[in-house]
Amino acid sequence: MTLANRLESLRNELARRELDGFIVPRADEHLGEYVPGNAERLAWLTGFTGSAGLAVVLSDRAAVFSDGRYVLQLAAQTDGAQWERRHIIDEPPPAWLAIHAKGKRIGYDPLLIGEEGLQRFVDAGLTMVATETNPLDAVWPDRPAAPMAAATPHPLAVAGRTSEAKREEIATALRTAGQDAAIITDPASIAWLLNIRGTDVDYNPVALGFAVIHADAGCELFMAPAKIPPATRDWLGNAVSVQDRAGMPAALASLKGKRVRVDAAGSPAWFAQTLRTAGATVIAGQDPCLLPKACKNPVEQQGMRDAHHRDAVAVCRYLHWLETAAGHETEMSAAAQLLAFRAQQPGFRGESFPAISGAGENGAIIHYRVTEETNRPLNPNEAYLCDSGAQYADGTTDITRTIWTGPDTPPAELRDRFTRVLKGHIALATMVFPKGVAGPHLDSFARAALWQVGLDYDHGTGHGVGAYLSVHEGPVSISRAGKLIPIEPGMILSNEPGYYLPGAYGIRLENLLLAQPADLPNARKPFLRFETLTWAPFDRRLIDTTLLTAADRAWLDAYHAEVEHLVGPHLTGADKAWLTEACRKLD
Repeated sequence: MTLANRLESLRNELARRELDGFIVPRADEHLGEYVPGNAERLAWLTGFTGSAGLAVVLSDRAAVFSDGRYVLQLAAQTDGAQWERRHIIDEPPPAWLAIHAKGKRIGYDPLLIGEEGLQRFVDAGLTMVATETNPLDAVWPDRPAAPMAAATPHPLAVAGRTSEAKREEIATALRTAGQDAAIITDPASIAWLLNIRGTDVDYNPVALGFAVIHADAGCELFMAPAKIPPATRDWLGNAVSVQDRAGMPAALASLKGKRVRVDAAGSPAWFAQTLRTAGATVIAGQDPCLLPKACKNPVEQQGMRDAHHRDAVAVCRYLHWLETAAGHETEMSAAAQLLAFRAQQPGFRGESFPAISGAGENGAIIHYRVTEETNRPLNPNEAYLCDSGAQYADGTTDITRTIWTGPDTPPAELRDRFTRVLKGHIALATMVFPKGVAGPHLDSFARAALWQVGLDYDHGTGHGVGAYLSVHEGPVSISRAGKLIPIEPGMILSNEPGYYLPGAYGIRLENLLLAQPADLPNARKPFLRFETLTWAPFDRRLIDTTLLTAADRAWLDAYHAEVEHLVGPHLTGADKAWLTEACRKLD
């Protein structure tokens, strides 16, 4: 079935159901970034494989929306004769529908959109109709089966806290708020709360399911019993009941008369709608696991350090390998080599996301994902951007380096842009700030050196990262669009300013940062600082030292000295010699 035929089939199904249109989010029933194959509805319908987007199908026109990270990818992967391409921020789907479908019946799957997102369509004056089953699923003939991998225990040696302690913390918060229960739909929250992990979703060690946590610390887990082997059942303990997902409607109905928290942004609208029908009072509130999960305990912090130290060995071996890759390797073979180096490290469990291996012009595609069709050689004398990460049993990594393939001297403009990105990276890495400051307050510091010459980048500067969980973790981010949630000790955030010249090159420099209390003798209130977790040299060939301040140089020299100190003892021969040269002080 061609993409055009898929669109036609969906329109026929909508007509049969007396719907004038339908929205297709890039989401599964957990509203997460990464989804299993059976939930890749947007990709199946449109061909667009980005991690954020939404399609709107009407009888006479259709549009697909995504953000600035995917403008080029959207144009490359979708048929302009079938799909209008729209920027989801500049022209939101509700506004587009308000123009083209006012008074029409627009269907939506209540398991694939949150109440907060649904409300934007309602506020636009649209008539939204919940479907009992998804019409797209009815016309997807070879839709994959739902994943059924086993959930496994996450040992206390790396979790750092028992599930009982975590459940009691959440229960205490519910009692304090006067709430009887909370619905948990984020698999990462369930993984954290119950100290379990899984393999249901690529790159994320989670088992898909839903949970209800009660104010008495009791918990109901809705997950196929076949996914819970005896060892995991024993690990969960008697205070956690396990039911198949088919038991959810009855469980929600039993909450009649109760005050139940539901995350209006992060949970499917179906839960709040079902609870209200059952006679429960729905309290819109953030998933109660998000903040505690984001604040890593001391054991998790040390696990993240250890994972990053091992990861650094693999990355530094890779950066040395790249020295002779130009003219011999491709984007795909380079990514495969990095994966091979990582696979040799103890505790390696897989990648934390598909490596972004972009040479030359492909590096300008912010979330580029190389395919057989787009794969190109790493040519001499161009910029190569590699954004990658790994999952280890004790931590999650995410690192980006931009490399000059040589042998000639890089162009002056490229060195200028690279150095301005590096200055923004250093500015954020060295921030000291009062407790209570949120990510949006810090975002501009990473952009200042670019702003000085009229440049910017179209993505956030930093996202949260889980501890052997999702590489993209809320609720805190360093972004102008982020929520004003204060940064707390124990939070791990990425530091990744960039610059992209379409058709030419991309630059991004990323380390992970751990928020820690700052020891300031004269401070009159608590301050925080960042501890760097990521250790790999920056390409000195791309640095214009005339743009660096004395403080910039001091930080970079100290950082490189620490890279050699931590990684050098684990390298031998040519790898070790290369690292010594890559980490020497700036001239």
